[in-house]
Amino acid sequence: MIAADTSTWVAFLGGASGQDAQLLDNALQDRQVLMVPVVLTELLSDPKLPADVAETLSAVPLIEIASGYWQRAGVLRSMVLAKRRRARLGDALIAQSCVDRGIALLTRDGDFKPFAEAARLDLILATGSH
Repeated sequence: MIAADTSTWVAFLGGASGQDAQLLDNALQDRQVLMVPVVLTELLSDPKLPADVAETLSAVPLIEIASGYWQRAGVLRSMVLAKRRRARLGDALIAQSCVDRGIALLTRDGDFKPFAEAARLDLILATGSH
């Protein structure tokens, strides 16, 4: 199982090439993708998102939020901030969802590196073809 950050989903949906888009495509075909709730929220926030795409994205199984999630996410973000690294709240929530499930995160966003260093987060950072 894997999850994908918003950056990878946007690239994939836009038809961009790249390692992350290909891995996401393969994982979707194999039904090995879980949707991070925060990522789904970000994707559905696009007012130009076609209804059929929104429906398809909403059909991807969600990662369940486990008890203590909010506290763990706060501690994870604190660990990153203590190292004077960028730690956006949304990124902390996405990272914690993957850490809790023990799954890798596909992303094009280098801001996840400090979260991977602070926690047991397998990160597949792909630059893709922008």
